[in-house]
Amino acid sequence: MSLIRRLRRFLQEAWSELKKVTWPTREQTRNLTVLVFVISAAVGAYIAIFDALFKVVIAWIATL
Repeated sequence: MSLIRRLRRFLQEAWSELKKVTWPTREQTRNLTVLVFVISAAVGAYIAIFDALFKVVIAWIATL
């Protein structure tokens, strides 16, 4: 099979599969985006707090 035929077949099959996808609604997309931001902020705060705590502990250990 030629390269052009294989490429055309691939694109047709890919398009066919994309038609089967159930895409999220605008509201679902917005809600999930907000959820990702909130979780990212929470994880960032968690890491920042423990980083500050470890910095204090290491500084205290270094003064011994």
